[in-house]
Amino acid sequence: MTACIVGWAHSRFGKLEGETLEGLITKVALEALDHAGIGPDDVDEIVLGHFNAGFSPQDFTASLVLQADDRLRFKPATRVENACATGSAAVRQGVRAVEAQAARIVLVVGAEQMTTTPGPEIGRNLLKASYLPEDGDTPAGFSGVFGKIAQAYFQRYGDQSDALAMIAAKNHKNGVDNPYAQMRKDLGYEFCRHESEKNPFVAGPLKRTDCSLVSDGAAALGLTDSTTALGMRRAVAFRANEHVQDFLPMSKRDILLFEGCEEAWGRALKKAGVTLDDLSFVETHDCFTIAELIEYEAMGLAPRGQGAKLAMEGYTAKDGKLPVNPSGGLKAKGHPIGATGVSMHVLTAMQLMGEAGGIQVPGAKLGGIFNMGGAAVANYVSILDRIR
Repeated sequence: MTACIVGWAHSRFGKLEGETLEGLITKVALEALDHAGIGPDDVDEIVLGHFNAGFSPQDFTASLVLQADDRLRFKPATRVENACATGSAAVRQGVRAVEAQAARIVLVVGAEQMTTTPGPEIGRNLLKASYLPEDGDTPAGFSGVFGKIAQAYFQRYGDQSDALAMIAAKNHKNGVDNPYAQMRKDLGYEFCRHESEKNPFVAGPLKRTDCSLVSDGAAALGLTDSTTALGMRRAVAFRANEHVQDFLPMSKRDILLFEGCEEAWGRALKKAGVTLDDLSFVETHDCFTIAELIEYEAMGLAPRGQGAKLAMEGYTAKDGKLPVNPSGGLKAKGHPIGATGVSMHVLTAMQLMGEAGGIQVPGAKLGGIFNMGGAAVANYVSILDRIR
């Protein structure tokens, strides 16, 4: 029993003044149901992706989805969390419910409100996605964790500042045409490459343009089985939906390999019966530019230490052989933790339906998604294919 996406909704990401977490959740929930042509009465299960970690005083949030419509009362609703991959964890929970025939219609929502939290507290909240006995005192918080990863990569393979700047510039250029993106500005390679008052170093070799944005936002989608989906307005099928969890301490693994990412991609491609050459585009987890660079290698696009070549030669540009993050990625779109994975699935479904507007990849047929929590700890890969 294959699960399919049949409708979706996506808020704008950014500093959303006057919004509440509850308001973000209920709005996208209603819009996704309407987009799919599903009534609240038809929903069998609800899954909410919400990281929180201190961003919201309301920590029991699964039932907030019910606030969207009284007819959702008494529906099973569960909140799931897996660090920065929380949204994809929610999607996977919904997919598994459909494929197990435990539910016919599942409403998946991902949401986070981060910008109402003071800056230092944001850093402490995000650092909770690392292994605190080893990384709890890292300067600059989670940026510091990836700053150390970038420094180690540079030490092993040489200075990759040019490639990181190219990745940042690519994603910001792509984000210009994404109406949901937090930063719709083409910053250009030169600005991303050089330290300046507006682009200072944040941690190790990472500058501000190498780091994703603190964001508010929400996204939602409706899932059902393929038989039901074929009778609906849209049907985007999961050819694969894989989850791999790795050790939390970085000391127990070679952090420059992102082995969990590699394993998840390997399983997903095998399950889908396709290769990387079959993909039309990929939405990948560029929480930091060094992450996208290492992900090129972990997914198999380049040998270890040679991912920079893909960025520098335009292989992953929107008009390249395999566009990566045509949405602008987390870099330009923003990274509201609980919403990110759901957003990636929504935007991929839009691409495959030819409904992605200015960020549309021409002729997109098959889309890949990689979303991770922590430093390649929680790893999720989906491969999506339009069937209607």
